[in-house]
Amino acid sequence: MPKFATTCVFKGASAACAAIGLALSQPVSAEVIKTDSDGFVTRDMAVVEASPKETWLALISPARWWNSAHTWSGDADNLRLTPQAGGCFCEKIPEDPDPDKITLEGSVEHMRVIHAFPENALRMRGSLGPLQSEAATGVLTVALSESPDGGTRIVWEYVVGGYMRYEVGIISKAVDGVMTQQLNGLAAMLGRVDSPVPDEVVDVTPDVESEDGAAAAPADEPLTDEKSDREKSLEEAVEALKEG
Repeated sequence: MPKFATTCVFKGASAACAAIGLALSQPVSAEVIKTDSDGFVTRDMAVVEASPKETWLALISPARWWNSAHTWSGDADNLRLTPQAGGCFCEKIPEDPDPDKITLEGSVEHMRVIHAFPENALRMRGSLGPLQSEAATGVLTVALSESPDGGTRIVWEYVVGGYMRYEVGIISKAVDGVMTQQLNGLAAMLGRVDSPVPDEVVDVTPDVESEDGAAAAPADEPLTDEKSDREKSLEEAVEALKEG
């Protein structure tokens, strides 16, 4: 499979279509396309009935399609995205309605927009989900192009690199599963016309808590020949979901 030339999508609409067309001249499916000692790349693709303009407007409205299970507040309605350089893909943490508590509204930054090319490409930088507590960061590029048969082709690529307290081979599969869920949600809303990839729902919640009770990434463990129970459970979950 040829490498997706993501840098080309920012040189103009014609270059964007040429780059995407080259990448999609071969079959593309949800997959972890590369891993190394300190990072990985996941890539997913979907074709939808909606036009590039309709797809763009939906893409920048994540509250309409993002999976609530992958939010901090538990409700995708709290998400917002400002499609301008420097704009925030952020989430509101509502004030606790408990009358016996005095609380304030909070917020979370999921990613920061670094390039917004309407109807062509959206690129954001940030650490999603369990990666937020790590030194690793990622760049998500969502590229749009007209499909030869009508509608819009969406290529969704997340490149992650840096220090993280996870086994790359395991966390990359889990992250790819979550990315697939988000693309599936967007594509379903827009009328998907290719075969969707089954969602991989993998629990990557760290099993270590910080002093204040909040979930934290697991501490480094001594290297042994035996895999940890956590690693085994994640691998088994991934394989079971693939087989199912």
